[in-house]
Amino acid sequence: MRAALKGALRLLGFLLLCGFVFLVQPLILLFTKGPAADVIPFFWHRTAVRLFGLKVVQEGSPRTERPTVFVSNHLSYLDIPVLGTLLPASFVAKDDIVRWPLFGPMGRLQQTAYISRARHKTAVVKYALDTLLSRGRSLILFPEGTSSPGTSVLPFKSSLFASMYTHQVAVQPVTIRLESVDERKPDDPAVRDRYAWHGEMTLAPHLWAFAKGKGARVTVIFHEPVAPASFPDRQALAVHCHALVASALDTNPEKHAA
Repeated sequence: MRAALKGALRLLGFLLLCGFVFLVQPLILLFTKGPAADVIPFFWHRTAVRLFGLKVVQEGSPRTERPTVFVSNHLSYLDIPVLGTLLPASFVAKDDIVRWPLFGPMGRLQQTAYISRARHKTAVVKYALDTLLSRGRSLILFPEGTSSPGTSVLPFKSSLFASMYTHQVAVQPVTIRLESVDERKPDDPAVRDRYAWHGEMTLAPHLWAFAKGKGARVTVIFHEPVAPASFPDRQALAVHCHALVASALDTNPEKHAA
């Protein structure tokens, strides 16, 4: 009963938070889509993290010059507020999310770029990313193309790296590493999946279960930024970024101390 009450209060607080954003952010976007438009989204991310008991530990420093493309592994919709508390940037998400109740419109207010994963839409995807980068927007990209349990990193889709060559923007690999869920190590898949959302999982039951719990602890590792010009093609850049992101998932302390 106590867990259910906590979950209900958290979701109520989340709905009120979203309502505030729906009222204020459209007015801001009427006047600017620049850095000032990131203030309310940052408030949303920071409040959501606290509301749901997410503890975010940062290792390394994000590049502050704009535009920068941050490429990260992807475990869950919860990654959005986790990264949003650290990065003033636009997320890049698959286009079916735009039809989700609440989350789709919320993403638009945060200047999310909704893109198709279909191969014949590659040119359209590149144009959408080019448009944001030409406006000086930094991007947060999940090049796996989907979420996973987070025990490994799926192959990166190199087509998503094309715009980085067009604009020659710095790319910073980022690793999201799940440390604990409900104060338990995520060695057990059942424990890990209280945070990770992947495969055929349904959103509402997963969010409700997480809201009733004790939260999660996540480490976000910022690797050294790289220049696209340092690589012969986008495939080589994607492979390099993938290797860096995957290397930090190993929780062996001796390896991370190197």
